[in-house]
Amino acid sequence: MKIAVVIPCRNEVRNIEECIRAIYASDLPENYELFVNVVDGKSNDGTLELLNDLQTKYKDLKIVPNEKQLTPYAFNLGIYATKDADFYQIIGARQVVSPNYLKDAAETLQKNPEIWCVGGAVNNVYLNEEGKMIAKAMGTSFGMGLGNFRTLSESGFVDTVGTPMYPGWVFEKIGYFDEELIRNQDDDFNFRVTKAGGKIWYNASISLKYYVRGSISQLWKQFMQYGYWKVYVNKKHKAVTTLRQLVPPLFVLYLILVQFLFLIHPLLWLYGLSFFGIYLLLGLFVTSRIAESVNEFNRIFVIFPILHISYGWGYLKGIATFLIANRKPGDKYKNMSR
Repeated sequence: MKIAVVIPCRNEVRNIEECIRAIYASDLPENYELFVNVVDGKSNDGTLELLNDLQTKYKDLKIVPNEKQLTPYAFNLGIYATKDADFYQIIGARQVVSPNYLKDAAETLQKNPEIWCVGGAVNNVYLNEEGKMIAKAMGTSFGMGLGNFRTLSESGFVDTVGTPMYPGWVFEKIGYFDEELIRNQDDDFNFRVTKAGGKIWYNASISLKYYVRGSISQLWKQFMQYGYWKVYVNKKHKAVTTLRQLVPPLFVLYLILVQFLFLIHPLLWLYGLSFFGIYLLLGLFVTSRIAESVNEFNRIFVIFPILHISYGWGYLKGIATFLIANRKPGDKYKNMSR
């Protein structure tokens, strides 16, 4: 059996070595061959020098140049780099997989032909205090939405996973990653999997560490882009891929439109604000359960609306750009995603 691991990477000198070492420490049977393709988008922070050093220890570690520096190209280049693999595993440079991840995912695909994609549990970790607060907020259903794979505790069928393994034949059947999608290309691919009749399995017994963004500004940018590009995915498929994606943009619309109720009648405005009161109470309840101090409480409580409003605002901008103006993604958003 042949497993090819694809790692999109750019300027990850801090994380890439731990990521690669964990892959090579996987508990794989002797009849498995492992190929690791790091697809580098012109790193200039020392990542390439580190990768060259790691190649002296891991002889089958391959560095694949990604001239366009964008994630969907990295996915496809990494797949092309190893021909005829039985399984292809996508792993982010900020992710550290558990020793059983590759073996158990491959066995699930072998034993269950109706399953075309497998992913595992995400344990959010951090490099600084701000990252710690972000990790805690992202570990809740209130922060990420009901049914999101990042917050599940039991195995089951899902609509998408974040660190997927696919059987090699899937790419021949439904094609490769859409290189026009700078973000959300994995959501798009997994939607095509289910549309073609395949199933996606979340395996709670395999896991990975994911180093979350270390600042609020990075978090805002990340989730605004998720919302923006999600609309483009929807337009391509002429369908809303999940219902939970609609909650943040509706929330942002509510925050905007509720202000106009005051012009009609102050009491109507106060009634409209009651829904925001419910949101705040839910936020207070969830924050109280995960915060370990008053300082943590104050900081985590602020992160929830940042997650929701950034995604929702990006989604509304996507609607304005792709559906109303009928335009293609702007270069600004392509550059922001690098």
